[in-house]
Amino acid sequence: MLKPLEITKKPARNYSRAVMAITWKDLAAELRSRELLSSMLVFSLLVIMIFYFALELDVKARNGITAGALWVTFAFAGTLGLNRSMAVEKDRGCLDGLLLAPVDRSAIYFGKAISNLVFMLIVEAIVLPVYSVMYNINLFNPGLLMVTLLGSVGYIAVGTLLAAISVQTRTRDVLLPILLFPLAIPVLVAAVKASSGFLLGLDMSEITPWLNILIVYDIVFTAVAFMVFDYVVEE
Repeated sequence: MLKPLEITKKPARNYSRAVMAITWKDLAAELRSRELLSSMLVFSLLVIMIFYFALELDVKARNGITAGALWVTFAFAGTLGLNRSMAVEKDRGCLDGLLLAPVDRSAIYFGKAISNLVFMLIVEAIVLPVYSVMYNINLFNPGLLMVTLLGSVGYIAVGTLLAAISVQTRTRDVLLPILLFPLAIPVLVAAVKASSGFLLGLDMSEITPWLNILIVYDIVFTAVAFMVFDYVVEE
């Protein structure tokens, strides 16, 4: 006979297994195809190259726009990845299979969100050193890396939810950015301000409010997505 504590642990264990199974499915599929990461990387490197040549003669301006250039690159590459990750599921009929699986549908959300976050972090891990070398700026600041993680979590949290909405429409490639960018303005502004603060060596009292915005945004939109994802994927 199962004890009450064991009964409580079993659903939690099954839920976490479902989340990790979906995450691993996405990672394994990407390891075989390399479609998503390659497109995100090419796009990201193209953007920083454009910024580099556009501001080649103005070193001061180039240093001043570092935070903005980085987050423009991360945001557009992340949007490309979000759109593609859900579109692949829909086109191959995998999304319907996932919705029929005997698991809580929020597990699908968390599985997709974790895999999308991993892809975005991989791109960022490549972009940051490349940007550092090209622009001769040290971006390996612990504070900046923390901001990058917090901003990426918030962007992926809301982006995965909206990608699940837009993938059901014919104009999904256009609809996702239209829905995502207005909602992502708080996290992007806070990430740029906090990143600039760490790069310029500002006092923590000036950076903390932006960090608080990032943390609150991450928590709120993750909770909202958890509560409404089941209704979002209903056809």
